[in-house]
Amino acid sequence: MPPRPLPPWPTTPPAHGGIRLREVDDRDVAMVLELSTDPYIAQTGTLSPDATEAHARAWIERQRGRHGEGVGFSFAMVDATTDNAVGHCGLWLAELGEGRATAGYVVAPSARGHGRAADALTALTDFGATVPGLHRIALYIEPWNAPSIRTAERAGYEREGLLRSYHRIGGQRRDMLLYATVLHSP
Repeated sequence: MPPRPLPPWPTTPPAHGGIRLREVDDRDVAMVLELSTDPYIAQTGTLSPDATEAHARAWIERQRGRHGEGVGFSFAMVDATTDNAVGHCGLWLAELGEGRATAGYVVAPSARGHGRAADALTALTDFGATVPGLHRIALYIEPWNAPSIRTAERAGYEREGLLRSYHRIGGQRRDMLLYATVLHSP
């Protein structure tokens, strides 16, 4: 089955609580540089550890291309009051033809501990509910990651199980908790 075309970029930025989601752009270089200082982030994505400004700008360009490639929506999480980027999240739609998506989120170290990830995930989920044919969004979280588990639960996601040796992170097979939300009745 050919991939389902992605809907257009939202004309109204998704928002919840103190967070608004917008397309990643050059205003986000400082946030991306800060993300690169977290060793775990470098193991889970395409951002180089301790990135240079050139690395950060290249990462931003890759994120800006995700929609056009049909991969999904890559958003900067911004403080709704200051418009400063505090993190990144994405809605990944490789399985949209099956009615499924995955989501991911990360908050810059200096912005953690204020519920921003839960606000961003709620905004991302509400946006996902507008995507034609999307019925389910899944999250994959390592069992030790209590802050991410709290984020998922605050945003209304439910734990569905433990996937043993499910994902390779940092060169090792890792167990992942599966959290999900169902958007529409089948």
